[in-house]
Amino acid sequence: MHRQVLNILIILSIPALLTLGTAQADLGRIAPPEGASVYFISPTDGDAVTSPFTVRMGLKGAGVAPAGVDRPNTGHHHLLVNKDLDAVNLDMPLPFTDHTLHFGGGQTEAEVSLPPGRHTLQLLFMDYRHASFDPPVVSEQITVTVE
Repeated sequence: MHRQVLNILIILSIPALLTLGTAQADLGRIAPPEGASVYFISPTDGDAVTSPFTVRMGLKGAGVAPAGVDRPNTGHHHLLVNKDLDAVNLDMPLPFTDHTLHFGGGQTEAEVSLPPGRHTLQLLFMDYRHASFDPPVVSEQITVTVE
């Protein structure tokens, strides 16, 4: 009986989820706050690190607010790991994957665990809807080596 009720709820939820996905896809990108730029405080390009390591994210010309909080001239950080910006569809909300880390709580630093080897990192600052600004606010891509 409980399983049937659960199955019915899942089936009834599918149209709502599809509509949400479509609404997310239709979000227009907005201009970033004037002068906004994002950068790594640490690590820096070429650093050797041990895992886990702390990523400290810097921001100029804008403020940080949690995802879902619509405040003027704010957004939140994302970290692209081993993923080039060209491979990101900036017209869609950023998916949650091992290559796209979200800091929707408004974090400006985080512990990151990566396996040994060379890794590229790039910050992407997005608006409260997880939508990229147009043009995107991104850091330089850096390379770290996890020992």
